[in-house]
Amino acid sequence: MKVIFHERFYEVYTGDPAAAPGRMEAIMAALGKDFEFKTPSTASDKDLALVHTRRHIEGLKRQQEVYEVGALSAGGAIQASDLAWEGEPAFGLIRPPGHHASPDSCWGFCYFNNIAIAIHRLRKQGKVKKALILDFDLHFGDGTENVFIGNPAVDYFHPEGTSPEDFIRTIQNHLERAGSFDILAVSAGFDRHAEDWGGLLATGDYGKIGSLVKTYSQKICQGRRFAVLEGGYNHDVLGHNVRAFIEGMK
Repeated sequence: MKVIFHERFYEVYTGDPAAAPGRMEAIMAALGKDFEFKTPSTASDKDLALVHTRRHIEGLKRQQEVYEVGALSAGGAIQASDLAWEGEPAFGLIRPPGHHASPDSCWGFCYFNNIAIAIHRLRKQGKVKKALILDFDLHFGDGTENVFIGNPAVDYFHPEGTSPEDFIRTIQNHLERAGSFDILAVSAGFDRHAEDWGGLLATGDYGKIGSLVKTYSQKICQGRRFAVLEGGYNHDVLGHNVRAFIEGMK
């Protein structure tokens, strides 16, 4: 399991909770030295334009630091997807998050749609014909849906549930019925935790979700799997939740 990270993700590039000081530090402290870390390159404007309009990209360039860290975050997702395609599961420990970024707009602490850019790039390269995106963040990834809506080659799935058991069962049922895909990508948001905004899942539940991702990726897409960080805002538990998920997924 490779973890994609860059020192610039420590930067407080704006005032929202995803950019808060201490957030990435909490995750890195929980991961320690138990994983192999890889440093991403910045996504090019050509990569960003696979999903976003020129107006959107040029508009964000007027916020220089946001643009630079955002393009680096997209580059981290690209690297994670490339590793996954080569058979090495990977987790993109990146920020800003991305699943609320649409082709020509963004909100919800997101700027570029990291996971959509990574999937579109693999498709443009002719590597991936069908992709499954699991988004277990508390919030629906409207940006990701907007990118892929009407595209039968990409299945975007955002589970819901009234209990931890129901939520995890919903994920398992969808993966069980998924059929054959070329890659399984995960928008990994940790804000459903019992001590975060969603108030639902325990830390161990993220390990169970990671295990489902591993098991079903081996069944439906030759084990090709990667995930990228989305939400998760309680720094006291965030790192432990991320580690549980990665341990299950690796």
